[in-house]
Amino acid sequence: MPNPPVPLVVKIGGSTLGQHDTSLDDLARLHREGEMPVVVHGGGPLISQWMQRQGLVPRFVRGLRVTDAPSLEIVVAVLTGLVNKQLVAGLNARGGPAVGISGIDGALFQARQADAELGLVGDIVQVNPAPVTELLGAGYLPVIAPVAMDLSAKNGAASPFLNVNGDTAAGHLAWALGAQTLVFLTDVEGVQDGSGRTIARLTPRGARQLIAVGVAHSGMVPKLEACIKALDRVPVAHIADGRVPQALLHAVREGRSGTRIVREV
Repeated sequence: MPNPPVPLVVKIGGSTLGQHDTSLDDLARLHREGEMPVVVHGGGPLISQWMQRQGLVPRFVRGLRVTDAPSLEIVVAVLTGLVNKQLVAGLNARGGPAVGISGIDGALFQARQADAELGLVGDIVQVNPAPVTELLGAGYLPVIAPVAMDLSAKNGAASPFLNVNGDTAAGHLAWALGAQTLVFLTDVEGVQDGSGRTIARLTPRGARQLIAVGVAHSGMVPKLEACIKALDRVPVAHIADGRVPQALLHAVREGRSGTRIVREV
């Protein structure tokens, strides 16, 4: 009897949504062909737009959004509401039986506050993959908004949840599921070296070096750290340009697209 398919985790960045990419078409096609994609999405640009409408100024530290109580309300509303349901509707329109949840549902992501400088941003300390595996087993395509239960919150707390970085959430989820691959679809060609050239193949050791010397910076840092985390249990990860047609298919089917990150030999 053949082994059941192993999930693949795909992180869709908010920076590429609406840029005429083929990500939703690719996801629906992969599902039709028997794969088990799981989507974790961002939504940073839209969050920033809604913050500015409310007179709030977005701030970032080390590529991570600083989140206070008023901005957390916007993060949760935009990610779990508008962005999540737009993606679910788009996938369903393409024949992909998508179901949208958040990291709060079923206590999927459980976190503790990372550091005071970032505010209400969590470090994921535990993942309960059961809600995702149940949806996959029923034939659905899970679409997940990256917010988490706050393990430090007291009963009756005003905000019993935390903002978590979508890249970080995707890495933890891929690790927890033992995924076949982890793919980040972003708005750059891949990981670049000090001369600005895209690196085709990278190892966790090489990724750590790029971070240590500052060649990898800003939003690329959480992506690389997520790949390093996932590669404990996931064979390969990709950081690819989601604006390129069929970038996801190229990464999954052919192992080529942007930067391929593999375990140390």
